[in-house]
Amino acid sequence: MATSTAHRRLLGEYRALTNNPPEGITAGPVSEDDLLHWEALIQGPEGTPFEGGVFPAELKFPKDYPLAPPSMKFIGEVWHPNVYPSGLVCISILHPPGDDPNHYEHASERWSPIQSVEKILISVMGRLAEPTTKALRMWRLQSSGGSIGQSTSRGLEMGAGGCWVCEISFTIRRGSEDG
Repeated sequence: MATSTAHRRLLGEYRALTNNPPEGITAGPVSEDDLLHWEALIQGPEGTPFEGGVFPAELKFPKDYPLAPPSMKFIGEVWHPNVYPSGLVCISILHPPGDDPNHYEHASERWSPIQSVEKILISVMGRLAEPTTKALRMWRLQSSGGSIGQSTSRGLEMGAGGCWVCEISFTIRRGSEDG
């Protein structure tokens, strides 16, 4: 069960979304017994390859919400630079508050308790229309035959469609430019 602060906040946000839903977005708790787990439907933005599609997603809220951000994951495949192959969404508003250790985003772009479920969903819909520039560049490089190799001790290798800007560090290698 959610803490009383998270419970009150999520209940209020659900009421607001129900009374005045943003165009193209529907969201709410999976059940009355679990306010920390939501489902959402996002319509693909007009004029994009996603137009005409409806994309189901889930949001999972931490017990200390709104001090910490939820996670968001598309259910089913979404081919996009800001979406991991697992469906996990990578946008600044879902990153923990404070300074970015990777220096990709300003603290003001990251999660803060003044954000809301509505703002998250609107941001994700907007990001479908316009991917993060760095993520898009890395995604295009990978798609055109370049390779991305992790230079971290984690040793992870990202596939096409990964969220490049969320990784700790990376090295770009292209053909004979590898050195």
